[in-house]
Amino acid sequence: MRFETGRLILHRNVRRGRIGWVRPGRVVSDDERGLLIWIARNSPVAYEVTEAGFGMRAVPFTEWITSSYALALDRWNGPPLLKFLPTGAAHSVWWFSDARGRFANWYVNLEEPGVRWDDGDVAGVDMVDQDLDVVIRPDRTWEWKDEDEFAERLAHPDHYWVADEAAVRAEGKRVIALAEAGEFPFDGTWCDFTPPPDWTAPESLPVGWDRPPVR
Repeated sequence: MRFETGRLILHRNVRRGRIGWVRPGRVVSDDERGLLIWIARNSPVAYEVTEAGFGMRAVPFTEWITSSYALALDRWNGPPLLKFLPTGAAHSVWWFSDARGRFANWYVNLEEPGVRWDDGDVAGVDMVDQDLDVVIRPDRTWEWKDEDEFAERLAHPDHYWVADEAAVRAEGKRVIALAEAGEFPFDGTWCDFTPPPDWTAPESLPVGWDRPPVR
């Protein structure tokens, strides 16, 4: 299954069969290397919250796993974001930009390989975010991100969606090696990407954004 350039699709995180967050993006390209999407500033998003309205990062994991949940609607308050989902890989790579739109850094989001779906009017990719990440600077120095959260959640294997810590770290180290060597996609590719002027944020998430996950 390939998505046509310009199509609005959904990148969705799934946690133990529930939607964790949803972000809409325009397809920049979709080929044998993988899927590249663009998320505009102020795009509509959804994310899971507790019955008290707190996101997962705002409460201890012990509280999170005993709560009931709902999906809250909001807007993407970060910078415009380019996401690359390499074919069959257990990660995605994000290009962050600064307030002037200049490339700031890469962000390696460790995640299970995505599963695509297409309902006709709405389509997307569902994946399981494995929480541990890597920030890679323009000079290709790097650091792990969210190690404390990762360790906290691993202590609750009956409730956590990551079963193999070693595999997650091994994937991170593999991608770090690519970055240190300046290999694709850390070779400057897409660092100067500019979207078409009509790729503005959609007014709302498309009907069907909350359809049951395929994971």
